Amino acid sequence: MLTVRLRDFIEDKDGWLYAVSTYDNAESVGCVLRYVPDEKGERVHASGRHYTKYDFDEAYALVAEKKPQYAGLLHRVPYADVKRVLKPDLEIGRIAQDHPGAQKLLDIFKLPPGTIGCTGSLLCGLANEGSDIDMVVYGKCWFAAQKLVEQSIRHGRIEGLSPDMWRRVYEKRKPEIPYDQFVLHEQRKFNRGQIEGTYFDILYTRSYNEIESAPARKGTVLGKQTIEAVVKDASWAFDNPAIYEVEHESVSRVLSFTHTYSGQALRGETIEACGVLEQHGDERWLIVGTTREARGEYIVSKTLLE
Repeated sequence: MLTVRLRDFIEDKDGWLYAVSTYDNAESVGCVLRYVPDEKGERVHASGRHYTKYDFDEAYALVAEKKPQYAGLLHRVPYADVKRVLKPDLEIGRIAQDHPGAQKLLDIFKLPPGTIGCTGSLLCGLANEGSDIDMVVYGKCWFAAQKLVEQSIRHGRIEGLSPDMWRRVYEKRKPEIPYDQFVLHEQRKFNRGQIEGTYFDILYTRSYNEIESAPARKGTVLGKQTIEAVVKDASWAFDNPAIYEVEHESVSRVLSFTHTYSGQALRGETIEACGVLEQHGDERWLIVGTTREARGEYIVSKTLLE
């Protein structure tokens, strides 16, 4: 079986569907519950089965009540309970056949098979008219897709986000930075847009041979801290967690577990970051996104703001 990785979905023995949320899946699958079979559910699969979609807080409450053995920072589903794995890269043909927007993005990107896929409700066959397109691009091909998003927006093949859509994204993310700073950072990332009015994003995921080096374990918590540092490597800035190697007297890395601050700064830029300091062996890492909405935590590029 192919390694279960970030942005896959799994189905458990009761038909519950979970979004895989980490690369650390050696002993069990770290994920978050998204869809549960429900006769009254508004999402309908092609098989006729109805599902209810659960947001973050509702999902954690339901798992704590019904399946407490899975409860934790992530839902941890043992492989013995995994009935099926849905992989974005393997299902993209089916998805594109049924969804014109996904097909048009595939036509624009023209990436090699196995390097692009689609996750979320489209992967699960549970999309509705309001569903976004969550494209996944693997490894270095993600940066090629990013350049194509930028070029396609400039040439009118893809729509940039409207002010109303930027406001929607801001209110969904609820970041700890002002709206104008949020948009300033986001507009240069070129990891989202609209295709015929449908919102899409391109999500970075490591190729299989890169997974082993992904950070997995929680360190010893030392307390909250705000630092200013120069980014010396932003190669993994769009991953989850986003990783910024920094020059600082005591902190070697800034990690973001919230998508809001992925791609937030470029190599050579000075950042200000507020988060929770952790000890990892001989290194100290600053963690941003220690809660779902990262209350009181942020990363900004001071270079960009200036």
